[in-house]
Amino acid sequence: MRGRSGFGWSQFLMGICLILLGAFTFIRPRSMFTGIAVLYGIAAVVTGICDIIIYIKEEQFTGFGPVISLVSGILSIMTGIALLAYPGIAEGIVSLLFPLWFITHCISRLTHVGIIRLLGGSFYYYFSLIVNILGLILGFMMLFQPFLALFTVGYLVAFLLIAFGIDCILMAFTDMGSRW
Repeated sequence: MRGRSGFGWSQFLMGICLILLGAFTFIRPRSMFTGIAVLYGIAAVVTGICDIIIYIKEEQFTGFGPVISLVSGILSIMTGIALLAYPGIAEGIVSLLFPLWFITHCISRLTHVGIIRLLGGSFYYYFSLIVNILGLILGFMMLFQPFLALFTVGYLVAFLLIAFGIDCILMAFTDMGSRW
């Protein structure tokens, strides 16, 4: 989705989607588990497609990073399709696949920090590093404490979704974002 201007449109659109979803979650944190599951499904499918695009763009390179993007994309799409097909299972999805989605997404982003430092600069490098480490911590907390995921994590998820969105938008404005 690279435009002629060299702007990272796929990263920008994914960032906007995540920020909107995070803002809505701040306003209605319990909506994660109810009728709004469809929006979460759409967001998961969009981020999954973007992660798979990253994999396709990086497949000529060897290493751990491109494979993690593919796994993250597949898990995101699985989560999204499950939420779109069965919105009533949102609580089960949140307690199992949502933490796995957070973990794989953060690992995928962390595998790119070397490139991010070179192409995005030190501010974006540290921002991305901090956001994704926090995302890993939250993902593992939700995975090992499903009760936490079901009842208290709405605001933390909202904050992290907004941070992921800002991370994607910042990437869209870097040279790295224009390559994806």
